[in-house]
Amino acid sequence: MRNAEIAAAMTELATLYELDGAVLYRVLAYREAARVIEQSPVSVADLAREGRATELPGIGATLQGKIVDLVETGEIPAAAKLKARFPASLVEVTRLPGVGAKTARRLYDELDVTSLDDLRAAAEGERIQAVKGLGAKFEATVLGALDRLGEQGAPGRLLLSKVLPVAEQLAAALAEHPACDRVAIAGSARRRAETCKDIDLIATATDPAALATALVEHPLAAQAGSGGESGARIVTFDGISVDLRIVPPQAYGNLLQHFTGSAEHNIELRERAVRAGLSVSEHGISEVETGKVERYAREEQVYERLGLAYIEPELREGNGEIAAAAAGELPELVEISDLRGDLHCHTTLSDGRNSLAEMAEAARERGYSYLAITDHSASHGFGDHVEPDALRARIEEVAAYNAVSKGRFRLLAGSEVNILADGSLDYEDELLEALDWVVASVHTSFRMSGERMTERVIAAIENPLVDCIGHLTGRLIGRREPYDLDVEAIAEAAAANRTLIEINGNPNRRDLSERNARLAAEAGVAICVNTDAHGVDTLSNMTYGIATARRAWLGKRQVANTRTLNALLKLRGRRP
Repeated sequence: MRNAEIAAAMTELATLYELDGAVLYRVLAYREAARVIEQSPVSVADLAREGRATELPGIGATLQGKIVDLVETGEIPAAAKLKARFPASLVEVTRLPGVGAKTARRLYDELDVTSLDDLRAAAEGERIQAVKGLGAKFEATVLGALDRLGEQGAPGRLLLSKVLPVAEQLAAALAEHPACDRVAIAGSARRRAETCKDIDLIATATDPAALATALVEHPLAAQAGSGGESGARIVTFDGISVDLRIVPPQAYGNLLQHFTGSAEHNIELRERAVRAGLSVSEHGISEVETGKVERYAREEQVYERLGLAYIEPELREGNGEIAAAAAGELPELVEISDLRGDLHCHTTLSDGRNSLAEMAEAARERGYSYLAITDHSASHGFGDHVEPDALRARIEEVAAYNAVSKGRFRLLAGSEVNILADGSLDYEDELLEALDWVVASVHTSFRMSGERMTERVIAAIENPLVDCIGHLTGRLIGRREPYDLDVEAIAEAAAANRTLIEINGNPNRRDLSERNARLAAEAGVAICVNTDAHGVDTLSNMTYGIATARRAWLGKRQVANTRTLNALLKLRGRRP
């Protein structure tokens, strides 16, 4: 059973518990377990059978037992009992945007809503607005969400690359409004997660109602809720929900902290506060004994009051960052400005959109001192590729460019070669030796067993002519599952052979994932953050690669392409 299937079962169990009225901590524990399981670099089914699933963060003996039951019988007994109480179709109702488990349970209890069809019938019959606390606006929201579901299919999370530009555009527009004092993006977009459900904006204003109206009337707003002193909600034309919260200046830091942290991060923060006799929320930090409430204009003050160093947004996921902050052991995270070059890009020689000269000029404009040109090799499975004679001509073209550049900027003659099914490469050694930089990636024969795929990649790692492994697990977020392979074993091999592994900045990939990147770096692997750019426009995908590196707790020293070119080349297994 694949990790994604186990994660889906845990997510369903969390929803069933929520429908049953379980305490929030229990529900969140199962949702977090689903996230950890889905991102695990090794088979969680195998770990559970061996009694080792508890080695994963947040997985205890109880959860391990449930995984074993699921793997061996195809079902979790606790889920089976809850399914006997609630119709299976009720879980689908909870997934409709704006509904959730608590509301779904009320609709089930009071209106006998058991499915999306029942929900539509209740809304069209104007029965939902009779339920206390819901009303006509909620009923209209439900009908709108059902209509969009029918047009677009099941709702899902959106790639950060789709959400972040919209969030930045809206935040910039609000910042320019005369009534705005401060505005910031919060939520998963600020944490630079791979995907986002919606956009959270936090602001202070001299005229809150006017600022809320500015959002409601923004050209991107396709559907607007009511605006008021406390904020506004809209849905953009491309279906992104946006929630603006406006707060007095003295509480800005409290609100921004609360709506930036993941649920897991904020739960740990609240538990720490309780142990200190405090209560922390978006409204402020209060002393339990006296009732005195403290509000803060800056996030840093919130963490300082709780005895913690400031925690960067990308780390706020409940993965040990609070303990590290308390101990003064948080990493100094890599910045995009630290990078000196990009080691994976394509030109019109294969499937790129721009010439070598255009890619080089764009890289220079970004302030880089080097760029590796790595067009696809002879057996690349998709689109154009480069035959050996064309690659030899490219090596000469790069040499001519560098002769003119005279050291101010250097191109590396490279290739993204295919790792064949047996682990060999698709160019002869003589040609590979003439290259400055070799990225080896899997582009064909995806459906191998985990053991064979792992052996295949390790064989490439052990080839002394390979400098870096590209997009290791081959995943496409939301579209293609990662290859079945053992990332731990691959990281050990890479460290032993001084082979680099990339974080691919393509926002559809972000591969290595943050969990795998952290694992590899801790194993001693040098990580390079690349864009895999196929045009000058996608060199900016470095934003997403650095986001993954920061979420993986990586500092400047752990990212190879923060170094000068000479220092970088000394990291790899072959001689410069």
